[in-house]
Amino acid sequence: MKLTLLLPAIPDDSWIFAKQIGVTHALVKAAPELSGLAAPDDLDALRTVKERFAKEGITLLGLEGDQFDMSRIKRGEPGRDEDLQRYHRMLENMGELGLTLLCYNFMPRAKTAEFDWHRTDVAVPLRGGSLTTAYDASLAAESTELELSHEQLWANYTYFIQSVMPVAERCGVKMGLHPDDPPLSSLGTMPRIFNCPEAWERAFELAPSICNGVTFCQANFKLMGADSKIWVRRFVELNKLFFVHFRDVEGSAARFTEIWHDEGDGDMGAMVRLYHEVGFDGPIRDDHVPAMHGEKPKVPGYGTLGHLFAVGYIKGLLDAQRISYT
Repeated sequence: MKLTLLLPAIPDDSWIFAKQIGVTHALVKAAPELSGLAAPDDLDALRTVKERFAKEGITLLGLEGDQFDMSRIKRGEPGRDEDLQRYHRMLENMGELGLTLLCYNFMPRAKTAEFDWHRTDVAVPLRGGSLTTAYDASLAAESTELELSHEQLWANYTYFIQSVMPVAERCGVKMGLHPDDPPLSSLGTMPRIFNCPEAWERAFELAPSICNGVTFCQANFKLMGADSKIWVRRFVELNKLFFVHFRDVEGSAARFTEIWHDEGDGDMGAMVRLYHEVGFDGPIRDDHVPAMHGEKPKVPGYGTLGHLFAVGYIKGLLDAQRISYT
C-alpha cells in the first residue's frame, strides 16, 4: 500500500508536515482557483503542478475531485460536449505525465448548494474540543421536486463514462469512482445514484475497461449499510479496487457524525489487514479529519493537524501487523 495525502497544489506547511511524518505520495486537486494556473486540460499547467511536488521529493500519483466546472456534464446541459473534450485533454495530459489515478465523483451540485457533498453541521464537538462534521437529514432543506430524475442522471453518467473511458484506457489512467456523500437517494433538489454498491456493477457494465474502477470510501460504504469486507473482496475479484479512503463514521446515511479514526465501532485494524490479504497495493489516504485547537480549515474536514494523528494511527495499524507500505 502507498500511504498518501491529498495535498494542496501550491506548497505550504502541509507539504512539510507530510514529509516529516514520512508520507511521500500525494494526490491533488489542481483546479485553477487552487493551483494559480490553468486547469489540468492545459499540459503546461499540469506539468508545473507535478514539478512542484517532485521538487519537494513528493511523488504525485494523480488527481482528485472536479478539476474544472463539471455542472454541464453532470446535468446534461448544452455545452457538455465542449467540457468532455476538456476532460479528454486532461486524461491525455495525465497519461503523458505518468499520473495514473483519477478519483472522481458524479454528484451534481444543486443550484443552491456550495459543495457537491453536504453536511448540516461543521462544528460538532469531539474529544478535547476538536470539531468535526455531521449530517442530519431532518435539518437539511427539503424539496418536493428534483431538478433531474434518477434515470436522467444515469443517462448523463452513461454519456460521460462512455465518452471518457476509451481515452482513459488509451492513456493508462485509472478512474476510481467515489460514492455519493452522503449516500442518499437525493440531496436537496438533486438525485443521487451512487448510493449502493450495486451501482458500481452497473457503472462497470456501462463502460467495460481495466481503467473503470472504484474509490472505496469506507465511511460511505458503511453508511450504505453494506458489508464492507464482502465488497472489498468483490471489487478486488473484478480488479476494480483503485484507491481507498480510510475513515470512520457513527450513525446512518440520514444522520451521521464523522469521528476520529480510533474512536468508532469499526475494526480499522481488520480493514487494513483485509486490504493486505487481498493484495491491494494502491494508494490509501486518511480522508477527512476533525479540526484541532487553533485550526480554521477553509474546507470542513480538511484541516492539517488531524492528518498528523491519522497517518500515525494508520502507520501503527500497519506496523503492528507487519504490513509493508511506502
